[in-house]
Amino acid sequence: MTTNHLKLYHSTSSPNSRRVRMFLAEKGQTVSLAPLDLAKGEQHSDAYRAINPRRVVPTLVLEDGTAIGEVPAIWRYLEEVYPTPTLLGSTPKDKALVIMWERRAELEGFAAVMEGVRNAAERLKGRAIAGHHDYDQIPALVERSKLRVKDFYADLNARLTEDPFVAGNHFSAADITALVTVDFATKGMSFAAPGEHRALNNWYEKVSSRPSAKA
Repeated sequence: MTTNHLKLYHSTSSPNSRRVRMFLAEKGQTVSLAPLDLAKGEQHSDAYRAINPRRVVPTLVLEDGTAIGEVPAIWRYLEEVYPTPTLLGSTPKDKALVIMWERRAELEGFAAVMEGVRNAAERLKGRAIAGHHDYDQIPALVERSKLRVKDFYADLNARLTEDPFVAGNHFSAADITALVTVDFATKGMSFAAPGEHRALNNWYEKVSSRPSAKA
């Protein structure tokens, strides 16, 4: 279903943008897409600053002009407007578990990869932390990032020996963040999930074959 009253500012190279595109795909919703070329610095333009002063993607703009940034906030809006299929949990307990596991995936996995990539990439010199302030890179953090990602893979593998999906028995936003994290680490750090993590690799094969993974 196409929802022309919503516009998503995004980038095809942005893992955070992909998290929202996957969420939309799982909902069966198509919104108007406004791509930004991050390599060319289009996120720093005056026009985009007026939409999102933090100069990051994605940003969802509503029909009345309201701009919603931050992936969890965009997800919450979309879940409320398009409640099925549920991706943030259906019961109070399920909602809490999805938020818990998704946050762990973001803090322990996604953020760890982001730390390594942003402190190493030549084009991100002076932009080691996303946002409206500029920060210099700290090369030593790249090595710590690799350790964090290694631990994340081990922890995620242990989790997936207990349940088929990250937050339990059903695919959820927690799986989206975890999948995007694995792909982000593989592409951005040449750090794929180790083959010995059998549960993790079985899960990855399952979720990466979903149509939304190509969104």
